[in-house]
Amino acid sequence: MKKILIANRGEITRRVIHTAHRMGIETVAVYSDPDTNALHVREANQAVALGGAASADTYLRTDKLLAAARATGADAVHPGYGFLSENADFARAVVDAGLTWIGPPPAAIRTLGSKAGAKALAHAHGVPCLPGYSGDDQSDERFAAEAARIGTPLMVKAVAGGGGRGMRLVTDLAQLPAALASARSEALAGFGCSDLLIERALLQPRHVEVQIFADAHGGCIHLGERDCSVQRRHQKIIEESPSPAVDAALRERMGACAVALAQAAGYVGAGTVEFLLDGAEFFLMEMNTRLQVEHPVTEALTGLDLVEWQIRVARGEPLPLTQDEVHLQGHAIEVRLCAEDAHFRPHTGRVLQFSAPPATAFERAAPGALRFDHALEEGAEVTPHYDAMLGKLIVHAPTRAEAIAALVRALQGTRVLGLSTNRAFLAACLQHPVFASGHALVPFLAEHAQELQRLLLNNELLVHIPSALSAIFASNTPSDLPCAMARPLRLRHQGEVHSVAVRELGGGRLLVEQAGAEPVTLQLPQRGVHCVAVGPRRWHWQTGGVDGWVEDASWEPAARAGAAGGATELRAPFNGKVVALPVAAGQALAAGDTVVVIESMKLEHSLASPAAATVAELLVAPGQQVSPGQVLARFAPATQGAPA
Repeated sequence: MKKILIANRGEITRRVIHTAHRMGIETVAVYSDPDTNALHVREANQAVALGGAASADTYLRTDKLLAAARATGADAVHPGYGFLSENADFARAVVDAGLTWIGPPPAAIRTLGSKAGAKALAHAHGVPCLPGYSGDDQSDERFAAEAARIGTPLMVKAVAGGGGRGMRLVTDLAQLPAALASARSEALAGFGCSDLLIERALLQPRHVEVQIFADAHGGCIHLGERDCSVQRRHQKIIEESPSPAVDAALRERMGACAVALAQAAGYVGAGTVEFLLDGAEFFLMEMNTRLQVEHPVTEALTGLDLVEWQIRVARGEPLPLTQDEVHLQGHAIEVRLCAEDAHFRPHTGRVLQFSAPPATAFERAAPGALRFDHALEEGAEVTPHYDAMLGKLIVHAPTRAEAIAALVRALQGTRVLGLSTNRAFLAACLQHPVFASGHALVPFLAEHAQELQRLLLNNELLVHIPSALSAIFASNTPSDLPCAMARPLRLRHQGEVHSVAVRELGGGRLLVEQAGAEPVTLQLPQRGVHCVAVGPRRWHWQTGGVDGWVEDASWEPAARAGAAGGATELRAPFNGKVVALPVAAGQALAAGDTVVVIESMKLEHSLASPAAATVAELLVAPGQQVSPGQVLARFAPATQGAPA
């Protein structure tokens, strides 16, 4: 193996490049039009343009990827994760083209990549599974009959799914038709397959997965577990190992089941068997036939390079270690830094400032040190075409408490300005008493997200006026001379407008007066406040663990500046495509009723009416692309009818 084409983008491509170059292997990157100037393109030995922007036109095109391999003389393909990494047809095409496939055999992918196939194999080999239905009859009538047999609560899942897409919880059988329709739509868009399964849902489980590795000589071992229970939209945001709920005996039982399932499928390479853990009982969810996003957690505990193992196994080498030689040391936690706000809405934009505390990249950090795997740099563009994840921060420490503390410090010291991220939200999750005590279950965010969001808002409110003024005056430094006249400002923060009077005292000092508060003197620039302008009168600022946005509404008419706008208009919070309009003009709505469904970053998002109202006007149509701030619908008060 002399040259690997990496059929992916961003952080995981950089990760594979790092190990391949250390092993003396050349690399080939591929890229879409939006990724032309991306870091992974510059770091590979060669790069090939795929032409186009959407995944379907680029990273999901087998013909273009194989053509790139032929053109560059690559003799192997690494799929990374996501995209075609679990596509058996792609794996077969790579093998048939005479290239080395750095992944499991196509037959194993086909068997285990289907949740239905994996469960059938698991049943045959004694791996515990939840009761469910995954048959060929995909009619709503059959699902309704099976759901009545299984009982609620139950989960609807995409057979070919992953990453939380195509999953819907049903707690009442009346919800089933809508859940089936929504899951089918998301599954077809995300995986090209609309087949679904249903199974009994556990409402208070942990999500615990086991990393396995197999070679072509019959060897198969596990490398411990990862607890991935903290999730939003069924997507993980915090992963750790060891799990606070798994002891040595349970680890051995789960590991044995994971290895048995892999060997039954003739597995080779890296894979992850995911379980729901309910007390001491565990049940198979699925097997991911690829390297996981959270593989650095396992690398930290074992001291191994799993990408190197993938390459060596693909070259026909036996596993470097036996099960008895695997040792797990310390505690590791990973958080996923995503381009989204505290309400989990994805955001696009340009990274205008980026810096992070000292960290290693793509290799095991020393105990207590930080590893930061990412593809971030100033000027990088986050588009709506791909996943919202920007990178992963991983800490390895002697104890869980030390790992949490170090990771909170790392998040507070990471600066990403220009677009919203979940940086502050992740730090708040890590410090929440339920997580800190090791008792976070899968419903953790469903139960505590609003509490965390209120905490973040309160943290902002404590510092938003001085931080906003630091941002506004950053490009308009106060005069060295005092001024007797106060300058009135109206600052919009979180939809609310705050009136302040600012008088320049000279020497970069400001006297800030606000109704109901004592006057405050600020010295600019304020230490620890970082900010960028993101528009003519809009700024993004960060200070420590707090992020905020401010608009100068001083020049707007007072009525407009003070209006929240939510009661009369529904605006797009991010870039995306309208996939459904379940309402019509003239329709009466209750607060929370879905008005528009938007697809962005491979997920569907329902935008709701902020209050009881009547739909006065719909300004978009299905299939239409929308941008942040675009008006999607207008409302009339609930007591009035729609205009004629």
